[in-house]
Amino acid sequence: MKETIKQKQIRKVRRAHRTRSKIRGTQERPRLTVFRSSKHITAQVIDDSKGVVLAMASDSHVEAKGKKPLEIAALVGAEVAKRAKTAGITKIMFDRGAYLYHGRVKAIADSARENGLEF
Repeated sequence: MKETIKQKQIRKVRRAHRTRSKIRGTQERPRLTVFRSSKHITAQVIDDSKGVVLAMASDSHVEAKGKKPLEIAALVGAEVAKRAKTAGITKIMFDRGAYLYHGRVKAIADSARENGLEF
């Protein structure tokens, strides 16, 4: 039987909840969360104790024209790391959400590490 879109959404929310139940962003160590769709990718540094976004970057904030998706994700990771360091953040927790740690999600994490974020 074919899975409905509603069932797929429910499974994705459950996977994300499993991941996020283990990590909490604090003021000293906020969480870097990743959202990816088929066309775009976004990364946010969030302080869960206050419920505020401290730094954010997406593919619309970097020069993405003519680049491959992995290259764009690496640029987004570098940009979010730069903005987080500007906000005084060096240590974070990485939140992959419902996504597997490979491809574009891994590219963001590696690029953020190379640009000075510790996790």
